[in-house]
Amino acid sequence: MKLLTYVITLIYCTAILSGCIATQSVSFKTPVDTTTKPIAYQKKQTYSIKELGLHASNEFDGARLSGFKKKNDSTAIVIINPENEPINLSPYYAFQTWSDQPETFYFTFQYPEGYKHRYYPKIKKAGHWQLLDSTHILKKEDIVTIKLDLNKTPITVAAQEVQACKDVENWYTQLIAGKDEFIELKSVGKSMLGRNIPMLDICKGNKKGKELIVLMTRQHPPEVTGYYAFQYFMETILDNSALSNDFLEKYRLLVFPLMNPDGVDMGHWRHNAGGIDTNRDWSVYNQPEVRQVVKLITKIIKKDKTSILLGLDFHSTYEDVFYTNKKRENTTMPNFIDEWFAALEKNIPGYKVNEASGNSTKPVSKGWFLYGHNATGITYEIGDHTPREKIILIGKTSSQEMMKILVNHFKTKTE
Repeated sequence: MKLLTYVITLIYCTAILSGCIATQSVSFKTPVDTTTKPIAYQKKQTYSIKELGLHASNEFDGARLSGFKKKNDSTAIVIINPENEPINLSPYYAFQTWSDQPETFYFTFQYPEGYKHRYYPKIKKAGHWQLLDSTHILKKEDIVTIKLDLNKTPITVAAQEVQACKDVENWYTQLIAGKDEFIELKSVGKSMLGRNIPMLDICKGNKKGKELIVLMTRQHPPEVTGYYAFQYFMETILDNSALSNDFLEKYRLLVFPLMNPDGVDMGHWRHNAGGIDTNRDWSVYNQPEVRQVVKLITKIIKKDKTSILLGLDFHSTYEDVFYTNKKRENTTMPNFIDEWFAALEKNIPGYKVNEASGNSTKPVSKGWFLYGHNATGITYEIGDHTPREKIILIGKTSSQEMMKILVNHFKTKTE
């Protein structure tokens, strides 16, 4: 009996140790507390100012509207609050609005003290997004008011084009259709509120031993322009060209198109349902989204005897920029960044790479690639207002040039 107890205890302890190894923490110079914090849930409802015949609603995925009230006979106050604080100074908003009669109304944005309007309004009418005409945007000091011509047909007003979980799912479902032979759609697990965290496992031929390329996006819900670059990047990888086929025969891709599904559908400014910036949790993995992604990647590395070669994390900010790590010597590809950026400037007319280089001090994904895997890690940022045509060009060209460099890298290693 004692022997049996000893064996069971040994097995149990081994399992625990294996679990710990599976999610081994990575140290950073400036730790961040990523334990779960309370959030303020939006009350989903339609607001009506009856005397004006004016309505606004947040009853859709990706919405952010905290209140709606009358200011005067032609103006409504749009109240926008974050999910919790502290948080970045980038208020996100998204709501639908309509009126009982055709009429022009003004909407003044109201944020908590200390927050300023960031995003240029986008309008969705008849299924199509467009920038709000600049003549319909009024600014007085830090107060922003927009002018809208309304009728009974609802229009959507948003800081960025709404790309909710279902929209993302529709995109990657179409992307991988007919490619079952070399793309496996997996679920990493569930978010805090039970939403799916998808992964595309992409490789032609035997996966075992092939170096990994890790791609991810939507850690921060409103950062849609970076997500669009990610889309064009992925579509180019899967365009069935000779370059694409060569690349996919040599490498295995782990692709995460929706890292923060709760935050996306809840219309959060930045955080997940745990009230945390997931791109500060790449050290001890307190949040389920990062923890499960790290656990799966680690499991694949061990099972298939491989390693991470490159990690790209797609985001958005005020302008196009690539955040890189200064430390490159003795990493997986010390020369990749310089070669990649030179290729972008050569192949995109008039383009100049905006690089911000510095070793990650806080637990962000590019630091996790570097300190946890000695791999090249880059945060790939697209500007809030970068035109779609430019996003397409950057996304496609950066994908093509990455594949060229990595195919050559493989040939050099195996010669």
